[in-house]
Amino acid sequence: MTDTLILDKIYEREKSASASQVWLTQPRTGQSVAEYTFKQAFDRARRMAAHLKSYGFEPGTKIALISKNCAHFFITELAIWMAGHTTVALYPTLTSEDVEYILDHSDSKLVFVGKLDTWEEMKGGVPADMPKIALPLAPKNTGLDTFDDIIAKTEPLEGDTQRAGDDLALFVYTSGSTGRPKGVMHDFEGITRVAEGFIETYSITQEDRFLSYLPLAHVFERALIACVSYYCGDKIFFAESLDTFVQDLNRAKPTVFVSVPRLWLKFQLGVFKKQPQKRLDLLFKLPVLNNIIKKKILGGLGLDHVRLAASGSAPIPADLIAWYRKLGLNLLEGYAMSEDFAFSHGSTLQHNEPGYVGVPLKGVDVRISDEGEILIKSPGKMRGYYKQPELTAEVFTEDGYFKTGDRGERKSNGLLKITGRVKEIFKTSKGKYVAPAPIENLLNNDSNIELSCVGGLGQPQPFAQIVLAEELREKLDQPGVKERIEKDLTALRERVNKELPNYERLEMLVIVKTAWDVSNGYLTPTMKIKRNVIEGATEDLVDGWYAAGKPVIWE
Repeated sequence: MTDTLILDKIYEREKSASASQVWLTQPRTGQSVAEYTFKQAFDRARRMAAHLKSYGFEPGTKIALISKNCAHFFITELAIWMAGHTTVALYPTLTSEDVEYILDHSDSKLVFVGKLDTWEEMKGGVPADMPKIALPLAPKNTGLDTFDDIIAKTEPLEGDTQRAGDDLALFVYTSGSTGRPKGVMHDFEGITRVAEGFIETYSITQEDRFLSYLPLAHVFERALIACVSYYCGDKIFFAESLDTFVQDLNRAKPTVFVSVPRLWLKFQLGVFKKQPQKRLDLLFKLPVLNNIIKKKILGGLGLDHVRLAASGSAPIPADLIAWYRKLGLNLLEGYAMSEDFAFSHGSTLQHNEPGYVGVPLKGVDVRISDEGEILIKSPGKMRGYYKQPELTAEVFTEDGYFKTGDRGERKSNGLLKITGRVKEIFKTSKGKYVAPAPIENLLNNDSNIELSCVGGLGQPQPFAQIVLAEELREKLDQPGVKERIEKDLTALRERVNKELPNYERLEMLVIVKTAWDVSNGYLTPTMKIKRNVIEGATEDLVDGWYAAGKPVIWE
């Protein structure tokens, strides 16, 4: 570890022999791709930085960036930093009301509009008098000044703008599973130390290849994909759309692949759709075919070059991790949050176990409070919540540990297990406290279930709302399907209840009509369930479900 900051590493690469190597590969409509070498990307960033300086903004001004993942997200962030300012990235799925709130709360003075599907719905949240610049993949006919037109007539910024370690580099607005999103402030010192820590822990080099597709506005992708790449120069590929995802994945042939539990589950269900699980289990037992089939499955997923796979953002069922490891994919789980810039715990080759989120990463201190809450002190520690000093003070102990809000247990070797959220724990009418997350993990292991949400505040026993797997939802009109589902879920409820103490045993499983998604507000942009939304949508039905007295209920 050195005193060098992330922007210094970028300047070093700009002057190095590797400057002519391809850094960013961006698919465009159809089969074509645009490739940007380090030199080309940095030249574009310098030209845009010079344009940003022409506005005369005060140093450290917040500049907003609304875009899906693309090459010019990276280039634009570098331009913002080179111009002496701070990046505020917004999720590309926000409503106009959320856009308006974040732009106002962050005091942003200019906004870059990038690759978006719903710009027409979002643009009402951007002040009419705010300067706006359209990135190359922005929606057509926006009427905005374009990135390419600006840099074509702007000379590149000369010299290497220096940023201090305590300069604010970026804001991460929390994905808002409850209430208004908070502006989490991170400085250059923190994001640099995190990038160094990931690189050292997982031996990431310039030869590694990543596919960037999880939201770059989220801390997980921003830290592990963007900032690591800024620092060490690994190659970044992007996805054009969900429809082309497998094609984009096969183009990238990533050596490191990061995803979230819901997508790991969808990949698995896609495999089972072609080969039923029972048949695969039989084939895996055949000595001659075993390795051939596993390689074919990974190849079909575009993951046959992956040396390191990771899951984060939400708990992943232990059985799902074990299944991927049986395939030969070294799937590791991590645990972190916006407030520590995604740098807290991670599984390693030496320390990993399904059901545990890993050990403290380098420089991370952890302890469990008397109440069972996980307390973290990380090199990626936030500077605080923007404009919320009282809340900032509330979430830290007197000696500087962040109160995560998560409950956990540790093994003697440091492996950490998340046992639930402090605030998500609810009390039944019998006076017993129930932690929903571990029960949801047991349910989510079942291939019939896409997502689940356990509740039961003030009821005699908890219950679970579930969303069926997509392939089942498509077959509900077929003869006998509903009956089979009820039989399977009744058996699942019995199996799960056998693993739980009496007071946590599920009264029933309720199959909900509405599939939970980001677009309808039931999931955050990183696919965590919004408990308050889910519970609020069905609160008037709960008493009727209990009165029905059935193990499986259709909403």
